Amino acid sequence: MNVSCARCRVPMHLFIAFCLTLLLSVFAALPAIAQSADKTHRALKDGQIVLIRHAYAPGGGDPDNFTLGQCATQRNLNETGRKQARQIGQWFRNQAIAVTQVLSSQWCRCMDTATLAFPSQVTEAPEFNSFFSNRQAEAMQTQRALARFAQWDGPGLMVVITHQVNITALTGIVPRSGEGIVIEYQNGAVQVVERLNFGFQ
Repeated sequence: MNVSCARCRVPMHLFIAFCLTLLLSVFAALPAIAQSADKTHRALKDGQIVLIRHAYAPGGGDPDNFTLGQCATQRNLNETGRKQARQIGQWFRNQAIAVTQVLSSQWCRCMDTATLAFPSQVTEAPEFNSFFSNRQAEAMQTQRALARFAQWDGPGLMVVITHQVNITALTGIVPRSGEGIVIEYQNGAVQVVERLNFGFQ
């Protein structure tokens, strides 16, 4: 029996062999996909810290009339950002290890990210406030963040919701909105373990 088309006739046994080869290639790829997903899972272990840049907030920096504690004067999450924040929380709830401490910058876009992701767990932490508009504060802010890390050894995970500039100063990485950086603080130094995108498109 043959499979016909306008220009060719393919023997059925060749067509079946092609289909079987295609299926086998798909199944062969599955372990690699699973291993890739498991790599992220294995990166999370007791006592680690996950730095997360706040979820998507359109624009950059803050308005000239920025006032701490007054969200109407700040750059805030939009609906995409709020959706990302909830997705971050669900991602962590799906992991085997619990988040036992959540710290956040006092900026509204960080606090909103934190509270949407981790309701009733959030503690304000000024050492993770943005220094985007005051670069002279970078060294002091970074040292205070490191001092906080030095006090942490679990149990579970510490999650910190902060800003791009803070994460870059600590890790050298420029994260995307809502991206997570898994770190360990050892011998006075930050060690980057993994980057997490929480399944964002």
